[in-house]
Amino acid sequence: MDITGILYQISIWIIPALTAITLHEAAHGFVAWKLGDDTAKRQGRVTFNPFRHIDPVGTILIPGFLLLVKAPFLFGYAKPVPVNVARLNNPRRDMIWVALAGPGMNFLLAFLFALGVHSLQYMSGDMAFWFADNFRNGIILNVILGVFNLLPLPPLDGGRVAVGLLPDRLALPLARLERYGFVILLAVIFLVPMISRQLGSEINPLSWLLGAPINYVVNLIAKLAGLG
Repeated sequence: MDITGILYQISIWIIPALTAITLHEAAHGFVAWKLGDDTAKRQGRVTFNPFRHIDPVGTILIPGFLLLVKAPFLFGYAKPVPVNVARLNNPRRDMIWVALAGPGMNFLLAFLFALGVHSLQYMSGDMAFWFADNFRNGIILNVILGVFNLLPLPPLDGGRVAVGLLPDRLALPLARLERYGFVILLAVIFLVPMISRQLGSEINPLSWLLGAPINYVVNLIAKLAGLG
């Protein structure tokens, strides 16, 4: 890919990516603040400023590398928003809402990007193509981020929702998995496909788990946005 192609790829991913990550994290902090914990608010994390949420490695280097090598998957992360569960009005219940706020914001953003597609009829030429690519990437990236984060594995948002909903005999062992959650995710995303590929039969657990839900949500959002 030449430098022009690289710059174009950056230009059609940077707005969707920064919007998805920034508002996902800000939503966590905002809901926590409204439910009694102002930790994120005091640390300046309830903001639309992407630089308050970016992790240099997880937000820029890893996703950028995967995009440049045209990897079949996209992985990244932002700085987690600090939440003091003990300060929430109802810690167990409110933590569920705090956790759901991030994916919920991503689904809302995907819907807004889908609505933006209607504006393409008023554009022409290169501008229309550029906005179309941004809208498409905004829909796909936000849906992937929202669905991925709902996996019931701490430290993902779905894991925290599961801990809040399950009885203690199941919630406590799941909560203790959080210290290993990131390692488990890396193994599932990278090691299992790589090892299985070397053995001659590629196995991609994330595709099996997330492919159908992602397609369903994308189609649902497109329908709700009047895209057919």
